[in-house]
Amino acid sequence: MIFAFLLILLALAGAPLFAIIAASSMWGFYSSGIDLSVLAIEIFRIAEMPILLAIPLFTFAGYLLSESGAPGRLVRLTRAFIGWIPGGLAIVALAACAFFTAFTGASGVTIIALGALLYPALIEDGYSENFSLGLVTTSGSLGLLFAPSLPLILYGIVAQQAAVGAGVSIDRLFSAGLLPGLLMLVLLGGWTIWRNRKNRVPIARFSGRQLRAAVRESIWEIPLPIVVLGGIYSGYFAVSEAATVTAVYVLIVEVFILREISWKSLPDLVHKSMSLVGGIMLILGLSLASTTYLIDAGIPTELFLLVKEYVSSPLTFLLLLNLFLLVLGAILDIFSALVLVVPLILPVAIGFGIDPLHLGIIFLANMQLGYLTPPIGLNLFISSYRFEQPITRIYRATVPFFIVLLFSVLIITYWPALSLWLPNL
Repeated sequence: MIFAFLLILLALAGAPLFAIIAASSMWGFYSSGIDLSVLAIEIFRIAEMPILLAIPLFTFAGYLLSESGAPGRLVRLTRAFIGWIPGGLAIVALAACAFFTAFTGASGVTIIALGALLYPALIEDGYSENFSLGLVTTSGSLGLLFAPSLPLILYGIVAQQAAVGAGVSIDRLFSAGLLPGLLMLVLLGGWTIWRNRKNRVPIARFSGRQLRAAVRESIWEIPLPIVVLGGIYSGYFAVSEAATVTAVYVLIVEVFILREISWKSLPDLVHKSMSLVGGIMLILGLSLASTTYLIDAGIPTELFLLVKEYVSSPLTFLLLLNLFLLVLGAILDIFSALVLVVPLILPVAIGFGIDPLHLGIIFLANMQLGYLTPPIGLNLFISSYRFEQPITRIYRATVPFFIVLLFSVLIITYWPALSLWLPNL
């Protein structure tokens, strides 16, 4: 108990998360009389996983895309396709941000990279400032349920290592996230159109010439989702192979063909992307060692029995889980939340008859919403900094979007078939 109190004090004092996890794991193993070399064994065990290669490769590709002219081309392409429909530019913002977040895996990057393009364009087209702020801030968190999202891959790894998620393959997770992700986009898109139904927002006419120009401009980016996602869903590529194809393709296009990223800036991009990967890997390795201790000590079973003593219905458990995850998503980044919390709640959820695939989509959908949960949701502060607006104004601007997304999260939670239909085909 004293040791746990000391760890909490260290965490509050700002000690690195990996150090807290490592200390708790070592103390747990030491108290149980288990040799501490088990930590090194656990880290080596995940290092042997082929799927682990996908994390640095997809991350590197995402950083390359964010630093190139791809965000601008993506906005122009989607605007040429659907910008002419009522509320078209708002739909463009949703679609472009979801696509970009799926490949970069970080919603904050999306707000920074696409916000400078979308926010002024929305204001210019006659949308109110509050609506535009709320839309761009919300759109930054979309896309985490779409392949090849890094959190989806990470959930699959953690579930497999927890020894209770054997059926949680990465390709099945990619399939499971598709319909719930589309539901969020459709509901937000429908609301934005309804919200601006009385506003005389100018509607651009469809232009074949502009569409052809946008397609020519994006000719190198267009094949990327088709080849990568088509290869994964068809079974032609393994996820790690798809990550390799993505990284090599983006590197060749942005550095050698379009030359938007210079050789001089390439080492800095590698350093930034691999610093993120290194942090994730360190936390992941130590957390999985901690998970091994928790499973050996029977803590998930005890937690399930404790929860079942007070919660008898799976529906009630899911409601409490939503509330817990919303708070968690607001105070903890998604990668830390995945490796720390999933090993604990996964056995409990399975005990209530909840499919591990469905749980993964519930978890990520709530984390996605947690980015927007006042008062400390991460995207709220990123948006406040990026657009130089008071945080209170960002709160007010995002409330309607938050309510729509909350409704979609409840549908995803209580309609398991939405997540499980495609993987079970």
